Amino acid sequence: MSTRLVVGAFTPSVLLAVARRSGRLDEHGLEVEEVPVPSSPAQFRALLAGELDVAFTSPDNVLAYRFSPSNPLGAVADVRIVSSVDRGLGLGLYGRPGLERADQLRGAVLGVDVSTSGFALAMYALADSMGVGRDAYELVALGSTPRRVTALLAGECDATMLNAGNELIAEQAGCACLATVADVCAPYLGTVLSVAGDNLVGHARTLATALRLTAGDLRAGRADAVAVDEAGRLLQLPTALAERYVDRLKSPDEGLIGSDEVDLEGLATIVELRRRFLPETVDGVDVLDRALDPASGLVASPAGAAT
Repeated sequence: MSTRLVVGAFTPSVLLAVARRSGRLDEHGLEVEEVPVPSSPAQFRALLAGELDVAFTSPDNVLAYRFSPSNPLGAVADVRIVSSVDRGLGLGLYGRPGLERADQLRGAVLGVDVSTSGFALAMYALADSMGVGRDAYELVALGSTPRRVTALLAGECDATMLNAGNELIAEQAGCACLATVADVCAPYLGTVLSVAGDNLVGHARTLATALRLTAGDLRAGRADAVAVDEAGRLLQLPTALAERYVDRLKSPDEGLIGSDEVDLEGLATIVELRRRFLPETVDGVDVLDRALDPASGLVASPAGAAT
């Protein structure tokens, strides 16, 4: 009998689709339904309500909802990272057509999911690396990455953070990449699997194993045709862009992470970005002071693994 999981993602997961079509999910007794989420607060609200079993999300979101009382939901919760998925899939700061230089960011409107999200913090770091401080531009909250690429092309913002195929759509439309996290924030951890509490840790680990094996299939060239087909279908990419997307999946610097272990070095980068751009204390103590301590509970214990 299969285990059914509902997972929430900002951008449709090509990796998950390939795992389904290649039989990797069936091999592990999984039936997975993927649903879109409009924003990180909505994603974690649904996760905590039990409407989602697993979240494909930024590790910064897990930090925020586990340790920061000032997160968008206004309370901390027992959310955990089960596994690493990727290193950002091309995550970078993209300017609208005609915005190609760092100095053009001064006085510009930059789109974010929410101003305290992990992608927003990475954006601050990229702009800062180009000499453009946080006070030099305005922010507008536009929701998930697919919504932001649509807004960028419609002129609703001047620049925004894009990845996971959305950046390829922007490039094709004449948008310029101003900087990438691979160049400025390496090692970077882009996506993780997260759960609430410990009841579903074992099932999430089983999903992580199926995805890791699928990533191995991709790196070995055994699933290219399926991946290109799924990238075209899910992300509405023409064949040439779908092929570029699959190449990015295989990139050691920006692509899939082929390990059962959580990438602690990449996670440390995310912690430091939050400390740098969104410091927070409770009773004079940094809320992330012990985040990377194994006892903090941020990374799910292997004891919760399925057998």
